[in-house]
Amino acid sequence: MSCRIVLVHAGLVSIEPVQSAFGQLWPDAEPVNLLDDSLMVDRAKTEYLTLALSERIAELAAYGRDTGADGILYTCSAFGPAIEAVQRGSTIPVLKPNEAMFEEALGHGLDIGMVASFANSIPSMEQEFRDLAVVRGSRAAIRSVCVPEALAALQRGDTFAHNALLAKGAMELRKCDVILLAQFSTSRAADATQAAVDAPVLTAPGAAVTKIKRLLAG
Repeated sequence: MSCRIVLVHAGLVSIEPVQSAFGQLWPDAEPVNLLDDSLMVDRAKTEYLTLALSERIAELAAYGRDTGADGILYTCSAFGPAIEAVQRGSTIPVLKPNEAMFEEALGHGLDIGMVASFANSIPSMEQEFRDLAVVRGSRAAIRSVCVPEALAALQRGDTFAHNALLAKGAMELRKCDVILLAQFSTSRAADATQAAVDAPVLTAPGAAVTKIKRLLAG
């Protein structure tokens, strides 16, 4: 029997990259999508993650469990603390979008660069990385570049411009030991970004699928 993985999305642009990762890395899984794109709209309106937004994140996890989920993977990086609260109360694996990618990044060096397209996600993501580094006993530091024009391009259907803009942003981090593409949606730019820099480029969907498969399928 295949494992049902509930994918919780706050934006339509995150769905295709993670579905593609499942197809390549765990085709026997049963990924199903929960989408509430009002979450991204409302998160963009506030600098900090509100209690109301956190409660909505938890409600989606509860709904996912009710559908028979064996595991839950969130694909939006702007809700880290709320997802951590869900993790603490969950009896099934719950993954934040970037935790697996951050774990992989620590193996590449101490100077970590991250390219994002949604500014409000950066503070919690950087803090998540720093917390992980402390737990792992690493002195790694992270610095970020935000390219909001890339998200705007993707939302209007211009994937080429999205990828080119992120690749250009990554050039500011080209001396880093590794470069991370922050959002699931930005993973589309992996090839363009890797062509622009010498440092290895990591994306979140593949790392996340590999981790949840390991947790559930052995």
